[in-house]
Amino acid sequence: MESYILDWANLLLRWLHVITAIAWVGSSFYFVFLDSSLTPPVDEDLKKQGVSGELWALHGGGFYHPVKFAGAPPKLPEHTHWFFWESYTTWLSGFALLTVSYLWNANIYLVNPANPVMSSGMAIAVALSFLVVFWLLYNGICRLFGEKEGGDGIVGAMVLVLVCMASYLACKLFPGQAAFLLMGAMLATSMSANVFFWIIPGQKKMVASIKAGEPVDPIHGKRGKQRSVHNTYFTLPVLFAMLSNHYGWLYSHELNWLVLILMMFAGAAIRQFFVMRHGYKLGRNPHPWKYAAVGVVVLLGVIAWLKPVPPAAVAASPAVIAPVGQSVLQGDTEKKSEESAPQAGGASAGSYEKVHAIMQQHCMVCHSAATIAQKNVKFDTPQDIKSHAQQIYQQVVLLRKMPFGNPGALSDDERAAFQQWFESGAPAP
Repeated sequence: MESYILDWANLLLRWLHVITAIAWVGSSFYFVFLDSSLTPPVDEDLKKQGVSGELWALHGGGFYHPVKFAGAPPKLPEHTHWFFWESYTTWLSGFALLTVSYLWNANIYLVNPANPVMSSGMAIAVALSFLVVFWLLYNGICRLFGEKEGGDGIVGAMVLVLVCMASYLACKLFPGQAAFLLMGAMLATSMSANVFFWIIPGQKKMVASIKAGEPVDPIHGKRGKQRSVHNTYFTLPVLFAMLSNHYGWLYSHELNWLVLILMMFAGAAIRQFFVMRHGYKLGRNPHPWKYAAVGVVVLLGVIAWLKPVPPAAVAASPAVIAPVGQSVLQGDTEKKSEESAPQAGGASAGSYEKVHAIMQQHCMVCHSAATIAQKNVKFDTPQDIKSHAQQIYQQVVLLRKMPFGNPGALSDDERAAFQQWFESGAPAP
């Protein structure tokens, strides 16, 4: 029942999180586009009101005419929309989802069963510290260098180094799946903190000055804009990190920290292309194709790097149990030959019969039509088992997560049987 309730909580929180994230990311992308697409006003009345840019747009069968004021508008409107609940709701739902999915089962998702570096409680504390410490360091960098001449470049370089260090550390402390997700949560926390601590407070001070009839200090707008720009570059890396937990071959690589860094860098480069493209269309800057090219080249490089080893090559390689973080491993030829020898009952270590016997004991309680059929994965027939061979190999051998809640129930010899069965083509009667 607990698993069933957690699944519902996971589903509903994920649904809410995706909806609010779409709203937040969409508004962020829109305003970056708007700032890059504004043209000087033609109407003299708009110029007199202090309008610095305008845009004519057509959407949904109607014409829109947004304008931007260089400073404060001559009069505050009665109704003004503040863009902050999109950010807050995304972060709150995301943190709740992180709690339900990972922190609740820290002994499974945050602790590497093959090499437990920390206890479950310590893993939770360290995971939460990633969110807080990164924000403090990032915010300190922005405050020290962000408002200096050429400060944007310094901040960008230092934040890049900080993200690389955090990625390496996360992948060394946590299993790959948790490390990737934690990096996304870390960046997303800083994005929402930018809104909470800088963008919204600065806007409130601007509004208060206008209401009091005082001149508006432009520093608040500059700081808010700077943090907003940072958020737009964080967006694609965050989305990648959040989606990566569905692809074990991605985060289980022995150099998963480098995979993560390269993919986030590619996302940021592609985002830069789209940011600058709007200005290029108005003749404000050269065509930013170089950024897109760099991002695509990095993506293609990672794709080529992570390509799977052909089955024949895998089968020909002597193999032992794969530690978490490695996808193809070589070991002692003599050990593999010993493990392949016939076992009790006449079944060899890598045979379907051996694997099926292990699954009857450890897997069928959660993966059978007669029980829970967790994640709708059933192992009732040989065809069912063979059709899920890749998932079985990933969860049992590479990630060592199964049996869920008690991964220590499987011995190394039993995991070796799954590995040999998969690498021999996952035979089934």
